[in-house]
Amino acid sequence: MTPQNETRMLEMKTTGDLRQAKADFAATFAAFRDANDTRLAALEAKSGVDPLLTEKVDRLNAALETQTKRVENLTLANAASGFAGEAKSEGSQAWASFIRTGETSAFEGKSIASGDADGSLIAPIETESRIDSVLAESSPMRRLATIRTIGASTFRKPVSTSGAASGWAGETDARVETDTPTLELLDFPTGELYAMPAATQALLDDSVADVDAWLAEEVRDVFAAQETAAFITGDGVHKPRGFLTDPGLGAMEQGALDTDGLIDLIYAPESRYRSNASFVMNRRTINAVRKFKDADGNYIWQPSLAAGAPSTLLGYPLVEMEDMPDIGAGASCVAFGDFRRGYLIADRQGVRVLRDPYSAKPYVLFYTTKRVGGGVQDADAIKVLKVT
Repeated sequence: MTPQNETRMLEMKTTGDLRQAKADFAATFAAFRDANDTRLAALEAKSGVDPLLTEKVDRLNAALETQTKRVENLTLANAASGFAGEAKSEGSQAWASFIRTGETSAFEGKSIASGDADGSLIAPIETESRIDSVLAESSPMRRLATIRTIGASTFRKPVSTSGAASGWAGETDARVETDTPTLELLDFPTGELYAMPAATQALLDDSVADVDAWLAEEVRDVFAAQETAAFITGDGVHKPRGFLTDPGLGAMEQGALDTDGLIDLIYAPESRYRSNASFVMNRRTINAVRKFKDADGNYIWQPSLAAGAPSTLLGYPLVEMEDMPDIGAGASCVAFGDFRRGYLIADRQGVRVLRDPYSAKPYVLFYTTKRVGGGVQDADAIKVLKVT
């Protein structure tokens, strides 16, 4: 069987598994909804809740969490399989030779060889694009925020603090001179994000194996976990500044995490920020709000079975970010707003790879680095629910 046929068979299997995972998720949610309705009815009637029923609700809730992860992982696998069978450029072939054998003679006289004195090389654009693509699929903040690719170590964005004056005038009316806006610069310095995946020589010797796909998959989860944590709670020292630690972002205080508190949070930002807004919280908070109902008895959380689409909360997309704080007194456990307008991610162009066959024999290490920055660019676009 040819590699193309093997790839096609794998894609068909992944698609079938994804379809089955969605069906299993829908069945589990229906069972969870029925069991939780019975539990809530018993609470309202003050007749006491059967401990076995509570245990069943918790078990189904945990199963929903597991099945959600399975759907997400299969969706990622389905997206990654789209890279198979791509045509290889001359630079990509030379890069594959470097990854497999450490040979760099093919890069002499070419810009791709402009690495550091330590022997690291800048990955070709195809490899960098593949890493960025799988990282975007795995990183929840990258799906929400604005991303800028830069060529310097710092991205500087001018923002207006006073705004330019404006007005109305007829076609032939004289225009009154407007005031000049007051501008200030926001700096988004980049920090170095690194990973060191290891490969066996057997993998590197396999001529059929896609080494670019292997490298992208290996660094994806490490990069995504590190940068997502920084986008949320980073202190800005050699890393992005998180939106929860930004001094300009105000927190909305609320006595308890409940349906009314979430509705109040929706209306905390101005209306222009709500059309593209999303909820952000971790999985433990999602497990709690999944049981909430509105005044009409409808669940405020609704699952999504569309590939790549998040579930919804009160009609808005709900995005899971594991580094959000847990529910507790004083915890900013829920964020809501237009993250595309509120948060900016700065990617410095150029992924560097240092091939190290000596430090961990018989394995070959690939020290991979990428410079990333980030911070709040519009503090009014994101609001945080603070449980007091």
